[in-house]
Amino acid sequence: MNGSAPVVRDLRKRVGAGILRRVAGPAGPANRRRIHHTPGPRWFGPERPIRTVHGDASMFIGGLRALLLQSLHPLAMAAVAAHSGYRADPWGRLQRTSTFLAVTTFGTADDAQAAVDRVRAVHARTRGTTADGRSYHAADPHLLGWVHVAEVDSFLRAHQRFGAHPLDDAGCDAYVADMARVATALGVLDPPRDRRELADRINAYRPELDGTAAAREAARFILLHPPLPLVARGPYAVLAANAVASLPPWARGPLGLPRLSPAAESAVHLTGHALTRSIRWAMAPARAARST
Repeated sequence: MNGSAPVVRDLRKRVGAGILRRVAGPAGPANRRRIHHTPGPRWFGPERPIRTVHGDASMFIGGLRALLLQSLHPLAMAAVAAHSGYRADPWGRLQRTSTFLAVTTFGTADDAQAAVDRVRAVHARTRGTTADGRSYHAADPHLLGWVHVAEVDSFLRAHQRFGAHPLDDAGCDAYVADMARVATALGVLDPPRDRRELADRINAYRPELDGTAAAREAARFILLHPPLPLVARGPYAVLAANAVASLPPWARGPLGLPRLSPAAESAVHLTGHALTRSIRWAMAPARAARST
């Protein structure tokens, strides 16, 4: 048993490093050290729910769910399709997003504000017109509001399903409030601050949502054609299946996604738990570093 311990540690290290490299890019380890070990005040203390949620492997499922949900707003989808490069450089987009979340959640207040300023500068110059003649601007507070609530709902629901330490009711509301601070800095007006307000805001957006051709194309790309090596496609399929299963029925239909039977959904749910536990195990050294 003792002889196998170094082998297990090496496997854990290699798998964890591979995951980090994929989601955070080549600079991931250096960015992680800077984010977590630079001294200075933070927007969020170690006791805040945002740290619990964003530090957990459930974010892999929540992130995919958020992308699918966000695509249902035609103006948001038009901006992504025209300006994000999600098809040409999907991993670059993922790495930029994951770094932004890490910096604003765990980094110093100065670094968090600098990250927000960079995103706002990109939003300010991102504008265009949809195929049916509607104009969009990524800095529009209303459009930013949809992107925000889709993320908050997705990250929180994934955490409550698959997180190592699901939040209690007060913790869930506090997570929504934590995320409101980031949203306000990005330019969202009056973001929701508890789950009731979050549900009301999502319902208010629903008349604007539509499963456009661009949204369906993005869903197919995200779920079926990600640029991954063969060895990673099985685990990714599990993440994707659980992201779809966690969407509400009103979101699945417009995207052309299937409704699962209760038995199939239960089976998918079990695979999600197994995979997030495995990712958590592989990333455990990185998570330990964050606590110091």
